[in-house]
Amino acid sequence: MTSSSARAVQQYGATTGNLTARMALHAYNTNPQDWFAFVAERLPSGGDVLEVGAGTGALWSHVARRGMRLTLTDFSPAMCARLREVEDAVVRRCDAARLPFGDGVFDTVIGNHMLYHLDDPRAALREFARVLRPGGRVFVAVNGREHHTEITALGPAIGRPDLTLSAVHNGITAETVPGMLARRFGSVTAERYRSDLEVPGPEPVLAFLASIATEPLTAAQESAARDLIRARIAADGTFHVRKHTVLITAQHHQQ
Repeated sequence: MTSSSARAVQQYGATTGNLTARMALHAYNTNPQDWFAFVAERLPSGGDVLEVGAGTGALWSHVARRGMRLTLTDFSPAMCARLREVEDAVVRRCDAARLPFGDGVFDTVIGNHMLYHLDDPRAALREFARVLRPGGRVFVAVNGREHHTEITALGPAIGRPDLTLSAVHNGITAETVPGMLARRFGSVTAERYRSDLEVPGPEPVLAFLASIATEPLTAAQESAARDLIRARIAADGTFHVRKHTVLITAQHHQQ
């Protein structure tokens, strides 16, 4: 079985395209407030802020950064090149489980949909705690077990059971992560982002499927998927996709 980190390298090491395709699907949110704006309004203002596994840096187009000293990391050279476009941010390429920073140097640490890409997510949480100042806060975003199940069901239906991300989640879900954080942090809270997807046509869903495929879909597989999606749209008016996304917040124990 392919490890989580090996899959992440395959998906993200040399390109930002796969992540961009997945993010594009969320333009069809039923919640008028998008995910990044939801996170942004919950972050503390100012201080030394670290985002680990920051991807394309999309969050920072939604954050008022007055007084904030921002550091962004990712393992991917392609992602780091994109992150360098974020104004006034320090960018470091590194492993989330071995952060190149001293103890207690950040007021806020953010891990936005990245723990399930790691072979040892608990090591990353130890690092989050290590680099946080006493009283500092960590924000971790994860998905629940029912997230995107309508898309996950398409792969087996067209003979491509590999078309899923759930197989590499290492037990990292909205149901399990609060307990993991509670063993290392205090004051753990979880807030669900209330939204589903209502996709009006097949192409955004097909682009999402292509973004998670280890091998391209054949013409027959793509045609079969398109037919399934169109049938659902004909019956329901849209291709409905459930979302189960949770932002978990915790505080570093005061010393």
